[in-house]
Amino acid sequence: MSEFSHLDASGQARMVDVTGKQPTVRSATAIAFVRTSAAVVAALRDGTVPKGDVLAVARVAGIAAAKRVPDLLPLAHVIGVHGVVVDLEVTDEGVSVRSTVRTADRTGVEMEALTAATVAALAVVDMVKGVDKFTEITGAMVVAKTGGKSGDWERPDTSSQ
Repeated sequence: MSEFSHLDASGQARMVDVTGKQPTVRSATAIAFVRTSAAVVAALRDGTVPKGDVLAVARVAGIAAAKRVPDLLPLAHVIGVHGVVVDLEVTDEGVSVRSTVRTADRTGVEMEALTAATVAALAVVDMVKGVDKFTEITGAMVVAKTGGKSGDWERPDTSSQ
C-alpha cells in the first residue's frame, strides 16, 4: 500500500510529512458554475435579489473558505494562504465562479482554490434560493496549477467556463 501517499504501510490514513520540502511559490485556479433561472439572472443584473449583493457576499465567502481548508479536509496541511482572488460573472445561464489561490509553501493550493470556488458558488445558491429553488452548482474543477514538484499544469478547454 506504500504507493498511496496518504496511507501508511498498514493501510491507515496519514498526513504526508512535508517537513523536508523547500517552500516554493505555488498557485491554483478552480472554477464552478451556478446554473439558475432567467428570473435570478435578471435580479442579479439589476440588483434586486432580496438578500442583497450576491456577488460581494459570494466573493468574501470564497476568500474566507480558502483559509479554512485544513478545518474541512482532515489530511490537508495548514499552509500560508498568501493571496486569494474570487471572480464572479453573471451570464445568461447563471453565475460563473473562478478562484485563484497563491502561496509560498511546501505543498500546493489546489484544494484551497477548489474550496474557494465551491463555497462562493454555495453562497450564490444561499442568496438566490428564495427566488429559484432549482438553482444548482455544476462544473466544479481545478483548471490550473503552478509550482511544486510536478510543475505547471492547465486543463484544456476551460476558457468558456
